[in-house]
Amino acid sequence: MYILFEGIDTCGKSTQIDLIKARHPEVIVTKEPGGTSFGKKAREILLHDRLSSKRAELLLFLADRAEHYEEVIKPNRDRLILSDRGFISGIGYALANGDFDFDTLVNLNRFALEEHLPDRIILFLTDMETLHDRISQKELDGIEERGLEYLLEVQNHMRESVIKLGIPHLFIDASDTIEDIHRAISEYLKT
Repeated sequence: MYILFEGIDTCGKSTQIDLIKARHPEVIVTKEPGGTSFGKKAREILLHDRLSSKRAELLLFLADRAEHYEEVIKPNRDRLILSDRGFISGIGYALANGDFDFDTLVNLNRFALEEHLPDRIILFLTDMETLHDRISQKELDGIEERGLEYLLEVQNHMRESVIKLGIPHLFIDASDTIEDIHRAISEYLKT
């Protein structure tokens, strides 16, 4: 089963993935971008370099997604795969950047994923106060420097995308306690 953990930075995705991995060491944990050797290079460009073209940024994310699917997801489809981000983030950020429409983005992502969308999505939703508190405690990357309003717009696009696509999902209130969130996810995944 291929499960995406989605949400903007500091919402708690990685913490929850780590908790599941600790209880189930057989689980495959990956991330986008950065889950492959190409992805690590793409991540460095996306987070620390400045691309002038939003189309170039989108295409780099899609190239990473296609490589990630080929190297990590496809050969392990019979195992439990937890991915820290995936195509929902890609669509959310692209929509927030403008100049792209939802249907085009879905089709491009379907192409990158060879028509194999994830089985489930867990989307972490945060609010301005929680986001501000958490993001003020870290050094910002190039995407986070676009501002908190931008990040919340991305989150809104992610939420709308999950609903439009009709993929089985769980929405998580990122301001809940780590324990309550873990309990809700475990119940949802039956782990």
